[in-house]
Amino acid sequence: MVPLRRIVVLASGRGTNLQALIDAGRDRLGGEIVTVISQRRGSPALARAESHGIATRVVPLRAYVTRPAWDQALADALVESAPDLIVCAGFGLILGRAVLERYPARIVNVHPALLPAFAGGLHAQADALAYGVKITGCTVHFVTEDLDAGPIIAQRALAVRDDDTVESLTERLLVEEHAALVEAVDLFCRDRLAVSGRRVAILRERESPPCAR
Repeated sequence: MVPLRRIVVLASGRGTNLQALIDAGRDRLGGEIVTVISQRRGSPALARAESHGIATRVVPLRAYVTRPAWDQALADALVESAPDLIVCAGFGLILGRAVLERYPARIVNVHPALLPAFAGGLHAQADALAYGVKITGCTVHFVTEDLDAGPIIAQRALAVRDDDTVESLTERLLVEEHAALVEAVDLFCRDRLAVSGRRVAILRERESPPCAR
């Protein structure tokens, strides 16, 4: 049986993707959120976590003279939570080597576009509308040193409506982001992902459910 995995979520904003993971619960994730970390004090994501009894931690960027020093502080905070999986759920900073080298193939991110389209930007939905695409979507991928270029775990497509605005497209896309993120986290926690280069194969479901540690 696969043991229940320890999940740490990195979040900076409203925390809607975090809420989707919380709502999914252990049965649908094969894991448990043990800590939520943010670089922003007062982040709504932290309030969501606290309201569900989840431990929180703030690693403020301004408290460190250099970016590598902050990267190391974040890495140290993660070590204390002993994560099996780290989920970037609306996290507003790019992770540095101190974190990436410690947790290879154990960090996932959700991006509001069908990668490799509209990668590397903070306004993927606006970019999609400006380009005139008919189909957009979201991608959950492993995090690597190359921004938005890690192996893809899950994608969901969404048709762009003629009357879509950035706001309406963003809100409709959130539904797909939540579903894709829960799916990807569940697959990881149940040991159903096999990574080979850029390709991620999804293995058959195990007969036995995960057990708590």
